[in-house]
Amino acid sequence: MATYDLTPRIGPNLDRHLVFPLLEFLQERQLYPDEQILKAKIELLNKTNMVDYAMDIHKSLYRTDDVPQDMVERRVEVVARLKALEDAAAPLVTFLQNPNAVQELRSDKQYNLQMLNDRYQIGPDQIEALYQYAKFQFECGNYSGAADYLYQYRALCTNSERSLSALWGKLAAEILMQNWDIALEELNRLKEIIDSKSFSSPLNQVQSRIWLMHWSLFIFFNHDNGRTQVIDLFNQDKYLNAIQTSAPHLLRYLATAFIVNKRRRPQFKEFIKVIQQDQCSYKDPITEFLACVYVNYEFDGAQKKMKECEEVILNDPFLGKRVEEGNFNTVPLKDEFLENARLFIFETYCRIHQRIDMGVLFEKLNLNYEEGERWVVNLIRNSKLDAKIDSKTGTVIMEPNRPNVYEQLIDHTKALQGRTYKLVGQLLEHAQAQPAR
Repeated sequence: MATYDLTPRIGPNLDRHLVFPLLEFLQERQLYPDEQILKAKIELLNKTNMVDYAMDIHKSLYRTDDVPQDMVERRVEVVARLKALEDAAAPLVTFLQNPNAVQELRSDKQYNLQMLNDRYQIGPDQIEALYQYAKFQFECGNYSGAADYLYQYRALCTNSERSLSALWGKLAAEILMQNWDIALEELNRLKEIIDSKSFSSPLNQVQSRIWLMHWSLFIFFNHDNGRTQVIDLFNQDKYLNAIQTSAPHLLRYLATAFIVNKRRRPQFKEFIKVIQQDQCSYKDPITEFLACVYVNYEFDGAQKKMKECEEVILNDPFLGKRVEEGNFNTVPLKDEFLENARLFIFETYCRIHQRIDMGVLFEKLNLNYEEGERWVVNLIRNSKLDAKIDSKTGTVIMEPNRPNVYEQLIDHTKALQGRTYKLVGQLLEHAQAQPAR
């Protein structure tokens, strides 16, 4: 189902190295011809220093043992440049590999710079060489070495822009090594800087938030608590505004996180409004499923969308993560999604119908009568629905739901404070963005 493939939209917001795992997934799922994927890989590799990998793909694509002369020349250049950078960074690397010497470093960067210069003749040139060496290692595909050197560089760097660039590189390296706990720490550190940093233009800050959300997909859909954190990050006002204005395709992942999250969140009602508002700018089976259930109350349409959602999940590089269980590969998120999607349909259906035929319901849910009755009893108890089961007629009877006036008043006013803070914040940002007069 390449129709719903988001790689063309996601790719431009990633470091080119982060696109490789997406291409590997698409190749495995055979969403595109193998030749097209291999050509895309070579195009990406031509802008990196991973020349040997590019040569291997070229041989595989064109079924030959020969490689173009420009690749051979490029490899010679890369090896020579790597050696030159290694020599330039050698004094500082040697120092950092000496445990006794490293103990002399303190939290005060200015002290460290002075100490390195006085005792070891290591100055700004060597520190800059370490950054260039780390960056080159990353471009060569040595993510472990790059992560170590970028971490050490940030401990010595006094240039905030360079330090921020190094942090992006460190985050990418940890993602590519699948060190999800460390990557999450770097992600949170980067978010804090983005939210507090003074940008030359508000648009630059918005773009940084968009990049951060795209990169975070790798972490959130692999980390144990990631699905909750998708909601925590994406549903923040500033980040949700960025999604709506510049990256509406990210609504797929926020919608999925809401559906599979077992705890019903108060933000969910507001998110449904977002889905309704943004149907013109973006929609796919997952967002359309929510619209069918909570906006249009089209339950037959929701069932059809569920089948399409299954295909979307299986063919999405982030949602379709496979786990080996014995001799089989499973997609855990798919099963959770379908189970919770059925619950969404049932809960909404119960709230707008007074009497429901359990036979029809269980047939739609693919349950036998005994299992279905037990499932409904538990669902009514857990969801606190005012309902009862009539075993004689085989129906679920819903009691009329009369809204409490006081609860309605509280529901409509409880968000005023947050909206006020949001409005004030936007006004302050606008005022700060105006040129001084």
